[in-house]
Amino acid sequence: MLHKTGLVLAFSVASVLAALHQGPTAEVLNKDYDFVVVGAGAGGGVMASRLTEDPLTRVLLIEAGGSDFENLNISVPGRSSTLPMSAFDWNFTTMAQPGLNNRPVGYPRGFVLGGSTALNQMVFSRGTKDDYDRWANVTGDDGWSFKNLLPFIFAVDRMTAPVDHHNTTGQFNPAIHKNGVVPISVEGFPLEINSRVIDTTRELAEQFPFNLDYNSGNTIGFGWTQNTIHDGHRVTSASSYLAQAINRPNLDVVVNTRVTKVVSVGREQGKPVFRGVEIAQSADGPVHSLKAKKEVILSAGSLKTPHILMLSGIGDAAHLTALGIKPVVNLPAVGQNLQDHVFLGNSWVANSTNTLDDLHRNSTLAAEALALWKINGTGPLGLGAASQFGWLRVPNATGFFRSLGVEDPSAGETSAHFEQIPTNAFVSKTVPLPAEGHFFSIITAVVSPTARGNVTLNSTNPFDAPLINPNLLGSPVDVAIMREAVKAARAFVTAPTWSDYIVSEFGVFANATTDDELEVYIRKNSDTVDHPVGTVAMGQGTNAPLDSQLRVKGTVGLRVVDASAFPFIPSGHTQGPTYILAERAAHLVRSSL
Repeated sequence: MLHKTGLVLAFSVASVLAALHQGPTAEVLNKDYDFVVVGAGAGGGVMASRLTEDPLTRVLLIEAGGSDFENLNISVPGRSSTLPMSAFDWNFTTMAQPGLNNRPVGYPRGFVLGGSTALNQMVFSRGTKDDYDRWANVTGDDGWSFKNLLPFIFAVDRMTAPVDHHNTTGQFNPAIHKNGVVPISVEGFPLEINSRVIDTTRELAEQFPFNLDYNSGNTIGFGWTQNTIHDGHRVTSASSYLAQAINRPNLDVVVNTRVTKVVSVGREQGKPVFRGVEIAQSADGPVHSLKAKKEVILSAGSLKTPHILMLSGIGDAAHLTALGIKPVVNLPAVGQNLQDHVFLGNSWVANSTNTLDDLHRNSTLAAEALALWKINGTGPLGLGAASQFGWLRVPNATGFFRSLGVEDPSAGETSAHFEQIPTNAFVSKTVPLPAEGHFFSIITAVVSPTARGNVTLNSTNPFDAPLINPNLLGSPVDVAIMREAVKAARAFVTAPTWSDYIVSEFGVFANATTDDELEVYIRKNSDTVDHPVGTVAMGQGTNAPLDSQLRVKGTVGLRVVDASAFPFIPSGHTQGPTYILAERAAHLVRSSL
């Protein structure tokens, strides 16, 4: 892993070597590549890096966004809230969501080298044993089981010292972390609430147990958050995987360029061979064609990958025909099965002035914090989303879900139904920060949802956004899970450690006491955690567009390596599982050469 100084040097040297192109140059258009990788997020970064470890394998990585992955707002963890609806975001908006009282919501996706690893909240979680074992079961491929994925899991992350170099004993389990590519760390700036959160795991241990390391394969309980932060700086797939590969002469990276479709270049064994791509920089600009000798790998994410496939004639034949697109491969499940986690901020008035609220209100404090961060990455701007996370299951899960007429939607006992994220600031995606006051919040999230949405075409113009319907809270089961999550958040602050800290519930949250009132509150204030997955899922049968090797069924030379390939959403944050899936995908591709 290169440190920041080495990374800057690597990319500056790469520019001299012309490995990084700001558009489709003549050099790129006239060169032969074995693989064309579309999208430079977690999946694409891994694929470009791992495939070019073989010096005889030539790879072109195409990114729709720019190359400014070290922009200050990206590098500073505490500035992550500035990234949605910025130049680094695709700026998608969902369709009106019936489960959210017909509100559309913003749907941030990374539009820069690093993809959504440059835009997210930097939480690193691997997922659970049961999550991956369910993948293995649904695909019929035991290679996706937790046990068999361990070499790829260990290849991704490595624990590093937090920026303040405090003693981390008891904050994670060193035995389950190896020397992976992506540096991660626990918090490096102490918060007043940290000791209270950990005290709660002792005072209310039965409901809120302590978990030394949620990346063990069992997430249940509260523990210290592991973030993709190193020396106080955000870590992305660009600053980790691509930094290792960018000086290799067998890798070219092109930015500011969209793949508008994949193209059939012939037939093999009666199937179309999709080893061609069309690229453009604008809707009215020139369109160029490129071919890969071996494969095109789509790593454009859960929204753009199905979008590109459908524009290419791969999808539901009826939907494509209705828009005037000739179907090439009829795969009705392309764009279906969209799953996401649901977000809700719940806030209390805190008996403290030592919260992060003033940092978001006071420009002088913010400037002082930025000056400190620029010196050595320390201070509050080096923090991720929260210092501790909790993953929990509803009480008496079997009876709870039986009463709702469904099976338990989680993958198993190691997988949570909901998540709790405590932080010492006001948190809401629907209500602005109050002009005064200090707050404690617990974000609650549905992490084993039952609702399914979809991505469909809005037009045949590849520069038009697709229609995005994550169907947030589209199931009464998901509302019931969120209701239990809010009740658990209220129970959390009844621990004795909070008695002198919590003053009262804040705003409309305080008025939601009955189940019916809670449902009204939940639907009015929920949003997305920004974890769309599953739209080109691997599995068996016609409901899965990919086989267990991530190859698009009915085609030759076309593979998908991103979170759209997940058959089920992990009961954790999604960047870690995307890295892990891509590590195995790279192994599968290299083994087939």
